[in-house]
Amino acid sequence: MKEFDREAALQAAIVTFAAHGFEGTSTDELLGAMKIGRQSMYDTFGDKRQLYLAALRKYGADSLAATLALLERAASPLAGIEAVLLDFARRPRRLGTSSCLGVSSICEFGRSDADVAAINDEFGKLLEKAFERRVRAAIEAGEIDETLNAREVARYLAITLCGMKVGAEAGGSPVHLTSVARLALRTLTAGR
Repeated sequence: MKEFDREAALQAAIVTFAAHGFEGTSTDELLGAMKIGRQSMYDTFGDKRQLYLAALRKYGADSLAATLALLERAASPLAGIEAVLLDFARRPRRLGTSSCLGVSSICEFGRSDADVAAINDEFGKLLEKAFERRVRAAIEAGEIDETLNAREVARYLAITLCGMKVGAEAGGSPVHLTSVARLALRTLTAGR
């Protein structure tokens, strides 16, 4: 029987990996943050790499769930898109981490680790599909320029959000990130 909360330990690993990256995080740092022993980590998560992959999956799932909730609960499709961009801009340290684990994993590994790339690709595609659904609905509702291609706009929004995350990592303030979000939103309605 496990003597620790697996989800709490995994959340602590997410925060630690987000702060220091995979290479910059020692196993001892992880064990201290997770408040578990070495054998418990190996028995539950496997080695450091397997723990990192589990942390990246959980972070991706939690981040996507938060984004989908904002997209779907807004009063209109465009308001949902706006909510996603502005929520991140105003609170770039969401989900209790000092940085975005997904973006930091891309910066650290690029495409060199197939497992990391597969996890990021999966969540990236899900985010783009969600944006595409809302963009199509916004076009149908007359909120967004009807001459825009919904798939291209979805990709643009996903990359803009990713860029905002890198900007936050580089020290961009909520004021600067909000101005980027507002500019991106203006491009969607420019031709209306």
